[in-house]
Formats: sequence, structure tokens, C-alpha cells
Amino acid sequence: MSQKNTKFMRIGILFMAMALFVATTSLVLIDGKKKNVSMDLNGKQIELRTAAATVGEVLAANDVKVAKHDIVEPAVNTPVENDTAIKWQKAKQVMIDVDGKTQELWTTDATVNDVLKTAGIEITTHDEIEPALETKITDNQPIAIAKAFPVTVKDGGKESTVWSTQTTVRKFLTDQNIRLSNLDKVEGDTSAKLTASNAVVNIARVEKITDVVVESADFKTKRKTDMTMLKGEEKVVTNGKKGKLQKKFQITKKNGKIVSREFVGKTMVEEPTAKVVHVGAKAPKVEIAAAAPAKATTSASAKSSSTPAKAQVAVSRGNSGEPSGGKEFYANASAYTAYCNGCSGITATGVNLRANPGMKLIAVDPRVIPLGSKVWVEGYGYAIAGDTGGAIKGNRIDLHMPTKEAAYAFGRRQVKIKVIN
Repeated sequence: MSQKNTKFMRIGILFMAMALFVATTSLVLIDGKKKNVSMDLNGKQIELRTAAATVGEVLAANDVKVAKHDIVEPAVNTPVENDTAIKWQKAKQVMIDVDGKTQELWTTDATVNDVLKTAGIEITTHDEIEPALETKITDNQPIAIAKAFPVTVKDGGKESTVWSTQTTVRKFLTDQNIRLSNLDKVEGDTSAKLTASNAVVNIARVEKITDVVVESADFKTKRKTDMTMLKGEEKVVTNGKKGKLQKKFQITKKNGKIVSREFVGKTMVEEPTAKVVHVGAKAPKVEIAAAAPAKATTSASAKSSSTPAKAQVAVSRGNSGEPSGGKEFYANASAYTAYCNGCSGITATGVNLRANPGMKLIAVDPRVIPLGSKVWVEGYGYAIAGDTGGAIKGNRIDLHMPTKEAAYAFGRRQVKIKVIN
């Protein structure tokens, strides 16, 4: 190699050494200007050295775009010092709906609970919130809140208060598991909206029950004619017995109180037994000692118009002496004939007085003197109680006379009477 070439080689090496020295010196100088920086980028930790002058330049160098609502600490125009700690939190948009009223906000809070605290929205025990308070916030996070309010429940007359977030009566009943029968009534419209100022649910409990009542049923009295018994006599053959009548009523109750009672029907569960009474229809037999023919033209009292019947009659004439026995009392006496106005001449016991004008027979009140009885009348003698009259009541008798003159002659007087048999 020539001396000239060797010289050029030495010069080249010298230039390369100088360039390397300059480059190394520059790098040392540049690195000496860098600073240690720690960053929290939305929860991600980064450690680095940077020659950036401000916090904003550091974030931009790491592809962080700072939005309006983001939080940067320290501020983006803060100069970077050695060991600077930078924190960036990305803000998220949140929509909060409270009972239908919506508000939007940007937040860097981590959970729903944190967001509500920041927004000044208080949550009570009975409020409903979606999503749950511990849910992590995402971008465009919806939060729905239904505020609870007290509801007065009047159920079947009993009152209570419960907390609810339901908007209608129907939803409230379902939420509270309040069951209604087909008869129960809810006051007002069940689709009506419940509000804190108008939160009353009134339930009328209605029930229908059947009430059965057993009552006694009266028996009937059957009266039957008995030809073996004298007229005026009565005899109870069968005693009456009351039956049992079942009545059904439908009772409607509202909140436990009866509001209506409706008769449904009745059933005779035990038939009553009729009372049977035999009534005498036999005319009494009367003995006549003698009969003096006479024509009667009028009468002192009106008599019965029973169907004429043939009677074997016999009356002792005269005014026999007073008997020693018999039931004795005084009676007001009058007289009549078989030919009085409206009279048929046939007595209540079937005696034809026109055919027996001289017969001694008196009209009586059967409740005082039984028909068919043999009697003795002061001033008249022995006779038969064989007739009745509309005016003959109590201790009053009417004496049969053969003629109008005899009836007038007797007039009205008080007489002693004895019932012999």
C-alpha cells in the first residue's frame, strides 16, 4: 500500500470516530433532558421516560385524546417534572330516569351508586333501581329509578300502610299478592294511576252465604160431622201436631256486615198432623106426654132455619115441681112461637115445633147449656134445651110457647133454671 492511501485511510477513520463521538454525545445530552413519568390511564398503569414538555404532550404521545368532560391530573398544560404522576379518567355519558323524569350527565364515577351520590339522588330502602347500585358504569349507561311512596290499603274494613313503586292499582294488587274473588269490589278504576298524593286502595270484600232456618208449621183443624153425637157436642179425635218448615235465605255480606237477606225457598221437612174434631149432628130424642093442638100466629124472637127433621118428641105438660138436683142458676127469659117472622118452625136440633106446638123446649147458648140437656125452668116446668138463637147469649133463654098470646103473657123475666142432665 502506498503512503498516500494510508493517509486517506487514517483520515476516514478519524472522521468516523468523530461522528460516533458526536452522535454519542448528542444521545447522552438528549437522554439527560428526559424525565421519569408514571401514568394512570383510566386504570392502566404505565411507567416511562419522556422529554415532552407538558402533561398534554405526554398524553398525546401515548395516543390519549382528552375529551371535554375527562379528568386529567395535573392539568394538560402543566410542565412535566421528573417523577410526575399523571392520571387520566375518561368521562362516560349516563342517562338517569327518576319516575319518568330524565337527566343526562357525564361522569367518571365507577359505579351506579357513585353516580347517584354525585347527582344528589337519594335512594331509600323501598325504591327500585335498575341496574343495581354496585354495577360498573359503561358508556351511555341508563339508570332507571322508581321512587317508593306509602299506599293506604283498606282491605275488608281493615286498614294498613305499605310502600310501593307501582303506578296503577292493578299492578299494585299483583305486586302485593292481594287476591280478589269474583264478588270482591275495588273502589274506582283499577287502571287508575297511583301517586304519592293519591295513594289509597279500597277493597270491599263481598261474600254470599246460605242461611237455613227451621220454623214450626201450624197444623190445620178438620171438623167432621158425627151422626152418633148430639148436635152441639164436639170431640177431639186426633190431636194436632206442628210440623217443621225449612226456609233458605241468601245473605250478602260486605266487609263482614250483612247488607241484604233474600228469601230463596222453603221445604217442609216434617209435615204437620191435622187436628181432627168430630161435631155432633144427631137430633135429641124428646118425650111428649100430651100435645094440645094450637095455632101460633107470631113469635117473640127469631129462630134457626135448619132443614126440617122428623123427631120423636114427647114433652110433659104442666108445671112440674122443682127438682132437688141439677146445676142451678138464674137466667133472663123471654118467649117465642114457631110462627115468628122469618122462622121455619124447625129448631137447631131438628125438632118441628109447628108439628108439636105444645112441646116444652127452650133456646139456649150451647156454651152455657149443652143442646139436648133436660132442664127445669121456674114458671115453665121441665123442658129440653133444643134450640139456639142469634140473640141468645150467656145466661139468657127463650121459651117456646104454643100461641102468640101465651108468649106475650110471659113477657120477659128472670127465672131460676136447673140443668138436670
